[in-house]
Amino acid sequence: MEKKKIVIALGGNALGKDVEEQKEAVEKTAKVIVDLAEQGADMIITHGNGPQVGMIQDAMDNLMVKYENFKQIPLPTSVAMSQGYIGIDLQNAIKYELYKRNMDRKVSTILSQVEVDAADKAFENPTKPIGRFLTEEEAKKMEAGGVHVMEDAGRGYRVAVASPMPKRIRELGTIRTLVEAGHIVITCGGGGIPVVDRDGRLQGVNAVIDKDNASSLLAAQLGADYLIILTAVEKVAINFGKENQEWLSDLTVEQAKQYIEENQFAKGSMLPKIEAAIRFAESGEGRKTLITLLDKAAAGIAGETGTVIHY
Repeated sequence: MEKKKIVIALGGNALGKDVEEQKEAVEKTAKVIVDLAEQGADMIITHGNGPQVGMIQDAMDNLMVKYENFKQIPLPTSVAMSQGYIGIDLQNAIKYELYKRNMDRKVSTILSQVEVDAADKAFENPTKPIGRFLTEEEAKKMEAGGVHVMEDAGRGYRVAVASPMPKRIRELGTIRTLVEAGHIVITCGGGGIPVVDRDGRLQGVNAVIDKDNASSLLAAQLGADYLIILTAVEKVAINFGKENQEWLSDLTVEQAKQYIEENQFAKGSMLPKIEAAIRFAESGEGRKTLITLLDKAAAGIAGETGTVIHY
């Protein structure tokens, strides 16, 4: 394979749902990553952190309930914790796979902060539930204190946070230096630690940055050739779940935008991936996004499967 720079955005199925599942899942994930690295690609790995950051936030919230002197742990701190423990499992799994193949490649995990705009309109309408479930009494108390709370699918109340668009990856220079030195880099976990710039001081904010949006921005700023968004389906479909369902192999930006107008993609799952793919494809000549399954990534790069979105 011609040497390419590839950003891979791992979906939740690549990491498992808890500590035990994660250690098993990353072994399979590492094989896919090293398969591509073995073909000479420069590799940058991003990942989600939904179950993991939820577990951390739940634990911290429960400690606060149990011990009255225990202070609330900010969401950005929990995101940083999740980046660390996901990163080390993924890093070690990749290192072991490289060792088994006698490949001399370094692997580095970079805790990464992603800057958002404090004036982003998403902060006016928080939509992402996080943390433990609350009683109605707790929810009302939090709302009275200015905390946004939402009812979550009939299961109870939870704190809701915004999902602003990423503006700037603050560790970009470090990431670029390591990639140029031949490292496989793991970064922007969970979309990055959300921060705003307060006169040069980075301050964490209670927000969740979409992992695919952050990955698209990272890929564009690194000048990647490919953004690979790994998901639960081999290809993107229109008329999904209907008798006239159609799997798509090749999709231009113009076609993708038309399908968005037709509401072909589910808002909570495929739509943000398509939108992130479009932004990357539009960021530079020859840039392509591949959406496919984890174990089909290499075949997708070879043009054998998956959905490729291009300008």
